[in-house]
Amino acid sequence: MPTRPYRCIYWSRNRVDGTAEQVAQALESILLSARRNNRQLGVTGALAFDRGLFAQLLEGEIRAVEMVFEKIQRDERHGDIQVLVFGPATERAFRAWPMAFLGRTPEQHRRFAEAGDEDAASADRPEAKRLLDIVRTLAVEDPDQNR
Repeated sequence: MPTRPYRCIYWSRNRVDGTAEQVAQALESILLSARRNNRQLGVTGALAFDRGLFAQLLEGEIRAVEMVFEKIQRDERHGDIQVLVFGPATERAFRAWPMAFLGRTPEQHRRFAEAGDEDAASADRPEAKRLLDIVRTLAVEDPDQNR
């Protein structure tokens, strides 16, 4: 019998210094690495990036999710990490994507902004279910960009 997936949702601040091009290159590196490593570990999820913040959802077997999250915590590109959810999930929200990416189209920018302001990684962070709904909605609206 398959085990229940675990889900981790967190916010972190972008600690990549440099020009917009350098930040874009770092983000591409994060995505390539996440897609390769997550595929090997059976982890799926989505990464949203906007206004200097990361919001990420990871799903999979508990040990695999823990391994990925521990690596993120040691990654100097992430700062002020705040976990919103870590626990069992009834099912995976992103079972087809080792790491979907939600960039900044005007609609995505507006929806991400609804989750919080520029200080969204503070103690006034949004409720985790709201983040999951935003990430899921954005991915479903434009699934081709996420593969």
